[in-house]
Amino acid sequence: MNLNTGTAGPDSTSLSRHRSVWDVRSESWIGLVDVLSQLAKLAQDDPGREERLTKVGALTEALRPIEACWAYPGRRAFAELCSHIDRGNLAHAAIIARRFHRTLASLTYRHEGTGAKNDADLPSQIESEQEYQAQLRCPYFEVLVVDDMLVEEEEALHRQVRNERRPDDDFVYDVVVVPTFEDALVASWVNFNLQAVVIRYGFPYRSLYFRELVGRRYIDGAEVDGELLPESERGPLLGRQIAKLRPELDLYLVTDVNVEDVAAKAGETFNRIFFGEEDKLELNHSIMQGVAERYHTPFFDALCKYAKQPTGVFHALPLARGKSIMNSNWIGDLGQFYGMNLFMAETSATSGGLDSLLEPTGSLKLAQEYAARAFGSRRTFLVTNGTSTANKVVVQAIVRPDDIVLVDRNCHKSHHYGMVLAGAQVTYLEAYPLHEYSMYGAVPIRHIKETLLDLRRAGTLNRVRMVLLTNCTFDGIVYNVERLMLECLAIKPDLVFLWDEAWFAFARFHPVYRPRTAMGAAAKLTEMFKSEAYAKRYAEFASSFDEAAWADDEKVLNTRLLPDPGKARIRVYATHSTHKTLTALRQGSMIHVWDQDFKDKAEEAFHEAYMTHTSTSPNYQILATLDVGRRQVEMEGYELVQRQLELAMNLRDQVAANPQLNSHFRFLTVTDMVPEEFRESHVESLYNMETGWENLLKAWQSDEFALDPSRATLAIGLTGMDGDTIKNKYLMDKYDIQINKTSRNTVLFMTNIGTTRSTIAYLLGVLVKIARDVDNRVRDMSTPELRIHEKRVRSLTLELPPLPNFSCFHQAFRGRSLDGQSETRDGDVRSAFFLSYEDANCEYLTMDDTAKAIRNARECVSAQFVIPYPPGFPILVPGQVISAEILQFMQALDVREIHGFRPELGFRIFTEAALELAGQANAVWKAQVNASAEAAEGE
Repeated sequence: MNLNTGTAGPDSTSLSRHRSVWDVRSESWIGLVDVLSQLAKLAQDDPGREERLTKVGALTEALRPIEACWAYPGRRAFAELCSHIDRGNLAHAAIIARRFHRTLASLTYRHEGTGAKNDADLPSQIESEQEYQAQLRCPYFEVLVVDDMLVEEEEALHRQVRNERRPDDDFVYDVVVVPTFEDALVASWVNFNLQAVVIRYGFPYRSLYFRELVGRRYIDGAEVDGELLPESERGPLLGRQIAKLRPELDLYLVTDVNVEDVAAKAGETFNRIFFGEEDKLELNHSIMQGVAERYHTPFFDALCKYAKQPTGVFHALPLARGKSIMNSNWIGDLGQFYGMNLFMAETSATSGGLDSLLEPTGSLKLAQEYAARAFGSRRTFLVTNGTSTANKVVVQAIVRPDDIVLVDRNCHKSHHYGMVLAGAQVTYLEAYPLHEYSMYGAVPIRHIKETLLDLRRAGTLNRVRMVLLTNCTFDGIVYNVERLMLECLAIKPDLVFLWDEAWFAFARFHPVYRPRTAMGAAAKLTEMFKSEAYAKRYAEFASSFDEAAWADDEKVLNTRLLPDPGKARIRVYATHSTHKTLTALRQGSMIHVWDQDFKDKAEEAFHEAYMTHTSTSPNYQILATLDVGRRQVEMEGYELVQRQLELAMNLRDQVAANPQLNSHFRFLTVTDMVPEEFRESHVESLYNMETGWENLLKAWQSDEFALDPSRATLAIGLTGMDGDTIKNKYLMDKYDIQINKTSRNTVLFMTNIGTTRSTIAYLLGVLVKIARDVDNRVRDMSTPELRIHEKRVRSLTLELPPLPNFSCFHQAFRGRSLDGQSETRDGDVRSAFFLSYEDANCEYLTMDDTAKAIRNARECVSAQFVIPYPPGFPILVPGQVISAEILQFMQALDVREIHGFRPELGFRIFTEAALELAGQANAVWKAQVNASAEAAEGE
């Protein structure tokens, strides 16, 4: 993030172009090397000398506080560089600066021989395969030490750390020493090499290096003011703050007060607490062990070991151990392409040697426990059939027939099919529409509250089981998860939440994203409901919001509701397509659970659902990559996600600044994607040249919906081509750029942890070529052709068809109210879905015939899901009435792919006779349910 160093240095204008401290650091080193190299060649009386010296001073002052946050080159080595500059040894300073920059750029400081603290010891770059392998064998990390120590003491600490290194160590680390509370927070924010923090003794509070501290926002709202605390008590507070900022870091406290008392009060925050200097060696061992625990990949390690074992294969996998490939005269190229380790590691749980996914007791059980730790859940389950399967597992485990489930209509189709399988009564929720871009946003909290109140009024709130929402959406709309769950639990305290976070697995590993994840919010609410502060807050709310207020729907809708902490239960599930945003093979997914009632109310059902949908022959290679992918994000996820975010912002800026590009393309901003009514912050752009990332932080902390900056939605309507054409004609077929989401006039580019600056540059070059091609075609158009082109542009920018809302279920499939007579919004998708299996119950109507039937007052009811791609959400579900608005939207679509609709035949709808029979069956069912309810009340 953008940190204002608060020191003398480059003016605010020159620094404002940098998006983050990492950007400042990189660009400053490049500039320093360049200017020092120029100065080394200039004569003393050269007229340009003073200007360059001034620039060197500005660059060193910009770097000075930043380098204080890193072990390499470190504060002392950087000070030595500055002393050479001050003494006029500019040629030597240029050599040192170049070596520092080369080592930083190539990351060779991470390899085993690192320890250079002066220019004589500097490594240049890895020069041999042996050194490269050493780096892989012995990963490097840094440890933050918070202590206001003397220079001599700091040097002694560095020597001690280097002297304690052993050739057989699994890791090598160096230390960064900062003297104050605020400096520690900044270093934790800035330094992605950190894996552990050691907080020692007493230390001052205010920063020595950063006068204006962005990190202070993580102090605001703390239980106490750290500046007012005695120095000896700041350590536990600092530990809690760093745990919020970087929960993956190991924390150690070294104290000189009553260590037993401190351990009892702060033991949950710290991995271990030490008294004074009595266990220096033990602290070192603890640091190494803590990193080793996160580095350990139990299942991947077991699979590697198994692949090296001699075995005799007498089970149903001919390619196991590669035998069917090695012994073949015709498929040896398969082994050459994939490598034999893939097949050497192929086996079955029934053959022994490895754990079973269905009944894990060994390495897979450990892998799932480690994943739960990494993703902040209470339980995590690995899935090898993709998130479509993960979604069905959760739905089947929680939802019973006749339960009402509130579902975002625009969610992934696996949820709709899950509702069919579970026999749920579905109440579809409407996301706010973005008509001008042919896409939907997310479901407003007010609409969810309205739906719950409607169900309460109908007497069916007790049957509401779950709310199912997508977070974040394909296009990057992210919910305020905490607020939404708070308000819903105030109305229905036992509500279960399923958050489809298929595209949001990375979010756990960045402090801005984390609070809006399902697991992050669940953990916070759990702690909140146990606190005295929330009990007081709720008591004040309850005293001002009496029964009369609860009976006033409008007042309920206009009030920020708070649930009773004595009644509300935190029951939250999240599904991750780990393979989509983190390192894993296709179909590698996870289910994360934070359910206070899991043991009592869900465990057995979940186990059965998992058994139902999980293959008895899971792919072990997928499981291994899930294990390794977890290790990666625990060790370096923060760095990778931050880089992903910055590359996306750079892509936006480059398009906005290029005249040839911005005449045809425009990346949508938060004002395009999130209407003003959902932006309490009133933020209009996430990044500002003057304030850096302040807007992003403000929006993500307060707004009902936030926009994920790593999703870059490009408006393309001015080219006269729709999203499908741009995707197929140019991006994929001509330039091999892979995307998977378009709308009529947008293309979505998603950065991920594997995105590089080179791929961004390639995309920009391709967009320039597309823009040039459009310009050339327009110049060559005749007058009639130009009119056609302009009409096409208008249709893609000004005349888009309005997105239709969900119409309603036909009365034959609608739910029941408490009296068993009146109808509610929920519908029985399952009955409609299976009714269509009998061809005699269905007929086809073309677009024109459907329009005519609607005009003649016939209710045309869809017999199946109809899903246009794009936009990719169901326009119709089984049992839904086809409205004139839906038909108008379908007629205006010009996409090639519409699942469930056959252009030569039209819509598959139910016959009127079938609907009559279904209605009679529904009436009987409602009567039976009503009789059962009356009997239960009588008892």
